[in-house]
Amino acid sequence: MLFTPAPQAAADDVPPVAVEDFAYPDADRIHEDTGIRLISGDGHILLAECGPAGLIEVWARGRDDRFCLSVRGASGRLALEVPQVYGIKGNDYRIVADMTVDGAETSYDITPNSWTAVGETADPEGRDHTLVELHAAK
Repeated sequence: MLFTPAPQAAADDVPPVAVEDFAYPDADRIHEDTGIRLISGDGHILLAECGPAGLIEVWARGRDDRFCLSVRGASGRLALEVPQVYGIKGNDYRIVADMTVDGAETSYDITPNSWTAVGETADPEGRDHTLVELHAAK
């Protein structure tokens, strides 16, 4: 009995391996247009037009208005960089906001569907904080 080997695919026939880096799409353009630096995430927390109910609202000094984020799915994570954040309004999710000041990180539990003082408004020294990450879970 003779066995013949199975045909092998040529190297050119093999598609490249896709590697997900979780970088936020159009991050450079968004930063240029809005000053909001979106770094990476799992795709479940997205920049959104403010207006509809159910959004996370973020207020920061030096901005004309708030900016908003939507959450899709059971949970989400978004790494970003927004200086001088002083207030966040939560939605129906449990939200944790990680912020940095003077090289130290502080986490804030955001009250669902209400405003939470964060950064300088929650800091006894009134220091500017940078929002660096948001976590959301149902």
